[in-house]
Amino acid sequence: MSLQSPRRVLVGIGGGIAAYKVCEVISTLFKSGAEVRVILTDSARQFITPLTVSTLSRHPAYTDADFWQPTHQRPLHIVLGEWAEIMLIAPLTANTLAKLAYGMADNLLTNTVLASTCPVLLAPAMNTEMWQQVAVQRNWQQLLTDNRFYGMSTGYGLLACDRVGAGRMAEPAEIVTHIQSLLCTSGKRDLLGKQVLISAGGTREYLDPVRFIGNPATGKMGIALAQAAFHRGADVTLVHGIVNAEIPSGVRSLPVVSAAEMEKAMLECFPTADITVMAAAVADVKPANYTREKLPKRSLPESLPLAPVTDILAQLGHCKQPQQILIGFAAQTGDIVTPALEKLHRKKLDAIVANPIDLPDSGFGSDNNQAIFLNKAGDRIAIAPGTKLEMAHRVFDLVVSH
Repeated sequence: MSLQSPRRVLVGIGGGIAAYKVCEVISTLFKSGAEVRVILTDSARQFITPLTVSTLSRHPAYTDADFWQPTHQRPLHIVLGEWAEIMLIAPLTANTLAKLAYGMADNLLTNTVLASTCPVLLAPAMNTEMWQQVAVQRNWQQLLTDNRFYGMSTGYGLLACDRVGAGRMAEPAEIVTHIQSLLCTSGKRDLLGKQVLISAGGTREYLDPVRFIGNPATGKMGIALAQAAFHRGADVTLVHGIVNAEIPSGVRSLPVVSAAEMEKAMLECFPTADITVMAAAVADVKPANYTREKLPKRSLPESLPLAPVTDILAQLGHCKQPQQILIGFAAQTGDIVTPALEKLHRKKLDAIVANPIDLPDSGFGSDNNQAIFLNKAGDRIAIAPGTKLEMAHRVFDLVVSH
């Protein structure tokens, strides 16, 4: 997270075995440059200690013992509520959920929520039967009607009670990514109700079952775009080739291998998309002939006949409706603007992101990136170096504002 530091994240830990996972969240946030403060509920102290979280956050942990002591010039919950840019409550227990749903406050954590105005990210965790109770689901849905609150889906798997089912807390990496998105956007949901279609990753064009023409794309940029759009409220479909990163939960995933498969999936999804971002690294050519059985080494051709691959982005540009927004990516070396502008106009795009792949710490495989955003109105806007998630949010900022 290369956002302007220090960013202020307040973490509230509830009483559940998943509390141990929050330690990784705190550590990751601190290492990324954020200031982290932690509130432990009394029940959370049955699972982890104030010493543990204070060591990871480099700041004393707050408990109810601090809340009820008249040792502060101003009430502690007011100070913490005003300090926080983002709040995380994890694990969110059924008890704390019920209190928040009805505006109740009987401890430091719940009083701080009511004394703050910042976005609050909720990561519930509980036994499957508890999570599926009508009362719990009613409280969950009621709380999410308040635009301050952002809910993370529970996972499915083996729980601490040995039950296999829903109720697992979201994984630390997913929680951290959502926090970073909220810091980028201050919680705005400017894509709410929008259908966003994104392509990611590289394609493979096979000569035989074990040999192919490909590229170094990992899909990280496209996945970051999908995460950013989802966190801003969009319904997201991700058509992806081979990727080296986990597909975000909540995103519809359509895996493909070849350019022909990606073309079919994109053309099927495109008519209902409000915004389409073509971030995939699609092959330009493929072997002219495919052999169903592996070719012996001695049978490999000395020169490989090639055939062109259909330009998916150009197809989308020619069938685009006026209300649709179509964004391309141009991975370039050297002069990145001239070829990107040519693609912008030839493929009838609304904008294109010119992406240098020959600069350090950007382009294929990197967690970071930089670009120049060009649109059909003639704007030319530099996107400063940063994480791919930050760049994804910057792209959507520009799409929404232009």
